[in-house]
Amino acid sequence: MNEVIQNIITRRSIRVYKEEQISDEDLNKILEAAKFAPSGMNSQDWHFTAVQNREKINKLISAAKEALQNSPIEQLNKMANNPNFNPFYNAPTIVITSCDKNLPVGQSDCAAAIQNIMLAAHSLNIGSCWVHTLAMVGDDPNVRNVLTELGIPENYAPFGTATLGFNGGKEPKAPTRKEGTVNIVK
Repeated sequence: MNEVIQNIITRRSIRVYKEEQISDEDLNKILEAAKFAPSGMNSQDWHFTAVQNREKINKLISAAKEALQNSPIEQLNKMANNPNFNPFYNAPTIVITSCDKNLPVGQSDCAAAIQNIMLAAHSLNIGSCWVHTLAMVGDDPNVRNVLTELGIPENYAPFGTATLGFNGGKEPKAPTRKEGTVNIVK
């Protein structure tokens, strides 16, 4: 099978990580792959913030949990009130993708970049998972303060976060693919 297609088909979301940090070399390769994602009108108007500092990640987790506890969505409240809840699954590295709030295609561009991040990571035997928590709580003032401390521009909104690290659990099996999701018109 084609190497690229094999990489796509075998990638899984990893939610249990070893404490071991990924190398700077691998992180740079992954971020380079992110920058080569397609973007609307080649705007490349995304921002990638890689965080490997546990104290800073924990500060972001605390702010996000507090914001989720105030969410009107019961399921989010329940998750946030669980003392073991960690939206980043204890990954040693997170990469926050953000985009200009005023750019109409920024979210699509970030989605393509996150996919590149996850596929590049998988090709390097590094686990990843796409996490939406910051997209839901990024406007919360406490969360926004932490994002600003991390260097995310004020006019940028977090779209998604990729967790990165070495798999510390069982290799997840691929769920059965849903039927009826493809039409071919000739």
